[in-house]
Parts: sequence; structure tokens; C-alpha cells
Amino acid sequence: MNDSPLVQLDRVCVQFGKQPVIRDLSLSIHRGQTLLVIGESGCGKTVLLKLIVGLLRPTSGRVMFEGKELNELSPVELTLVRRRFGFLFQGAALFDSLSAYENVAYPLRALHDLSEPEIRLRVLDRLKEVGLDEAAANKMPAELSGGMRKRVGLARALALDPEVMLYDEPTTGLDPVMTNTINDLIQQTRERRPVTSIVVTHEMKTVRRVADRVVMLYPLAKLTASEGQIIYDGGFAGLETSNDDRVRRFVA
Repeated sequence: MNDSPLVQLDRVCVQFGKQPVIRDLSLSIHRGQTLLVIGESGCGKTVLLKLIVGLLRPTSGRVMFEGKELNELSPVELTLVRRRFGFLFQGAALFDSLSAYENVAYPLRALHDLSEPEIRLRVLDRLKEVGLDEAAANKMPAELSGGMRKRVGLARALALDPEVMLYDEPTTGLDPVMTNTINDLIQQTRERRPVTSIVVTHEMKTVRRVADRVVMLYPLAKLTASEGQIIYDGGFAGLETSNDDRVRRFVA
């Protein structure tokens, strides 16, 4: 059994102009794990997701996938790695001019040589997987509620059968009922598929519902030069009893 990390960050730093966002961050994520990344605004949570999928290059340090440094891959190799990821963006990021069906079909047409009957079968299957029927498939994004748009975004991310799912604030702006629904879908996705999940969130309901492991980042502006940016790394149960009052305050 291969016990090496699927994703690894080694002393990663990210700086925008003169503004450092991530400093000397080291993190290993193993295959099949569901990692929840929490922390207040400005601590680098979304930057971390972009580093993992190669949308952002570190100022220094290494980001690796299956032991290969992303910075050293050719554009073609990096594209092949990215195809193994699914990404649910914060606002679902649907194409406004395409129906729900066409949004889910888009990556299949762009990245695969599938026939239209094969595409239709997979699109309807993925929409069904997230609880949407054929009537919803024909609607435009403007006709869908926020929760339904998130479901279409998840169906699109799952269309390519990803090995790694990245979720950026998947329940932001949703009511409590729809928040529970999206949390259930994240959990069901993990149960149905051999997928590694990395979820950025500030919702403790989501953390409680789906986390195997929780990492809490802290903004660099509030840390001394000698302090590490990860102030908690463990299970959900340990959050409320952490020795660090910054963790307990955030959870409360």
C-alpha cells in the first residue's frame, strides 16, 4: 500500500506584491482523506486551493501531486493533472448563457472525445446524483436558486470523475436547509467515490458533518515572525478543547 501523500506543500510562501499571504506552510494530504480548511478572512484558504490545483505558483517552496512538483511539469502535463481535479467554486461559476445541462456537458465536450449519447447519459446521471431532474437540466442559471446552482456546479465538477474534489466555501449564501443539503451531497460524494476532498469553509456545520481532519490557518498579520500559520491540525472533536484560545474563539 502506497502511504506517500497525494498532495504535499513543502515550506510554501505566497506573496502578492509586498503583501505576504502564506509563509513557510508545510502540509501533507493523503488519498481518500476529507480535509476541512478553516480560518478567518485573509488567512489564505482560497490561495491554498489554487496552489493545490496549480492555478497559482508559490513565491517559494514546493507544491507536489503524487510526488511530482507542479512547477516542474510541462503545460501539457499540468493540464493532465488538473483533469484529475474537480473544483466547486464559491459562486458555482456557471456559464450564464448555457443551460444547466450544457454547463455540465461543457468539460466533457472540451476534454473528452465522447459521442453525444454518451455525454447525455453522463450529464443526466451526474445531475441525478446531485438531486436534479431533467426539467432542471433545461433551465438557465438565472432560473435556478442559489442551492440549485451549487448542485449544477457540483455535477459539472463530478462529470470528469475526479480523483480530488476541491470545494471553495460550498455553502456560502445558502439558507440552513440548503446548507444541510450541500453538506449531505459532499458526504455522499465521498461515500460513493474513492475521492480525496479538500473543503474551504467558515461554516462549523460543514466541518462537523464531513471532516476527517481539520486544519485552521491564521492570518500572517496577526502572527509573530516565529509563529507557524497552522494553529490547529486534528479531528473535529479537538477543536472545542484546543489549548489555543484563538481556535476555541473561532469555533464559538
